[in-house]
Amino acid sequence: MPRRMLTRVLIVAVAAMAVACGDEPAPAPDFVVGAGDSAESGLLAEIYAGALARTGLPVSVKNQLGDRAGYLAALDAGAVSLVGEHNGELLAFLDSGSKARTPAEVTQALNSSLPQGLVVADAADGTDMRPRVLIPVTVAERDQVRSIAGLEPRCAGTAAGAAPVPAVLRAPDDRIQVTGCDFSQPITLRDAEDLRAALLDGRIQAGLLTGPAALVPDALAGLTVLTDDDYALRAQNVLPVLRKGSLDESRLTKLNYVAGELTTEELVAMLREIRDGRTTPGDAARTWLDAHAL
Repeated sequence: MPRRMLTRVLIVAVAAMAVACGDEPAPAPDFVVGAGDSAESGLLAEIYAGALARTGLPVSVKNQLGDRAGYLAALDAGAVSLVGEHNGELLAFLDSGSKARTPAEVTQALNSSLPQGLVVADAADGTDMRPRVLIPVTVAERDQVRSIAGLEPRCAGTAAGAAPVPAVLRAPDDRIQVTGCDFSQPITLRDAEDLRAALLDGRIQAGLLTGPAALVPDALAGLTVLTDDDYALRAQNVLPVLRKGSLDESRLTKLNYVAGELTTEELVAMLREIRDGRTTPGDAARTWLDAHAL
């Protein structure tokens, strides 16, 4: 073939390829799941992102968005499309005057308090991330106190202390409210070990942990965790908060499947492994999703 004709053929071929490429739609942007600075926030982001990715949705995770105000601002601005939360803490952030306590009350109040453009999927009823109230075993046995309701008659004269539980999504320690228990202003202690020491040496008579006591098992010797069937502590169930219209019904259903499977025990076990450096949030999420066929 003459060189001139070959050149023309190549030019036509290149032009045709350029037109064809120009007709191809641009790849869809990732659906971005946001996470704050806590291990729990990062783990929830990986669980939700992993579940959605398995539906064929392009998904990425944006970490280290700060505290609750930081990652909710990112959600409101559209920098991310979904974040993991606790329903009770989110309600307190949006409506500090709400009296809702039980899961049903919190769900109703939260749906009424969400800013325009945000919605929530189902809460994981099997997750109980409420703070915990502790007293010494000797006191619990002597006074036959096993629940927060049983402690209520003596709350006014009870000195209390609060300590953080590492890794969890939580409000500041001074926002732990125990309905029916009018403790004097709780002192703030460094950690669960300090709380245990203060309880056992009598400096305080009641301890407040900011999350499940199972996350600090070594600090529980000699202490009783009081039950709370009446929700003196507001419900704190895990749930996803997302931009309205960002997911179709089938993908919202996928998130609801996650809610139906996740439990406190599993969440605590994963957080302990992450905290101790035995796994990463991404690996923990994949293992959990595989185990539940999600």
